[in-house]
This record gives sequence, structure tokens and C-alpha cells, in this order.
Amino acid sequence: MKIKLIALTVLAAGAAFAQLSTGIRIGAPPPPRVLRVQPRSPGADYTWVAGYWYPVSGHYKWHDGYWTRPVYSGAHWVEPHHDGAKYYQGYWDGGHGQVAHDHKWDNDHSHNRDYNHDHQ
Repeated sequence: MKIKLIALTVLAAGAAFAQLSTGIRIGAPPPPRVLRVQPRSPGADYTWVAGYWYPVSGHYKWHDGYWTRPVYSGAHWVEPHHDGAKYYQGYWDGGHGQVAHDHKWDNDHSHNRDYNHDHQ
């Protein structure tokens, strides 16, 4: 009886520290698209974010390159990448910490602080 109790205790302890991870593995993204001509910078305080692939619902979607202002002064863009096993999102980084890019903003001009900036 004691052996069964010890075995159940060990199993319960192991289950308490176990992690459950689910996800869909889609592998590495396709090679980057070739940019024939990079558009001219709209101003001195803009940064070019090169186009990249990102995962959406089990496949990759292309995000065109674009000029934008850093999320805060001194921030720099860290490109997304795939290390052969895992995809890492791109983000802004600097002295005030990391800020992730939200792809929902891409088509919502009310959240894109650079859209139509000079025509308001």
C-alpha cells in the first residue's frame, strides 16, 4: 500500500510541474521577397523596416517593407527570424524596453501613427 501511495505522490508531483504545449508547426518561412527599389525615406527620423514573412493560421503571410518612425526615441527594429525550429516575432527595442508590432494595425489607419501624417 505504501508503494502505491509513494508512486501516486511522485506522479502527482510530476504532473504539477508538467507543461502542456500545443501548436502547429509550419516550418521555416519562404525566402524573403526581393525588393527591386527601396522607396525614398519620407524624413530624417524614419527607419526602414524590411519586408518579412510572419505566421498566420498555419501559413506564412508576407508583410511588405515600409518606412516608419521608431516607437520611441533611440529604439531600433529587431527583425523577425526563424532559427530552424521556432519563429521569433520582430519588435522594437531600446532603453525603454521592447514593443511588439501588432499586425492588426497594418490595415487600421487610426493606429498607424505614420499614415497620412503630413496631410492632417
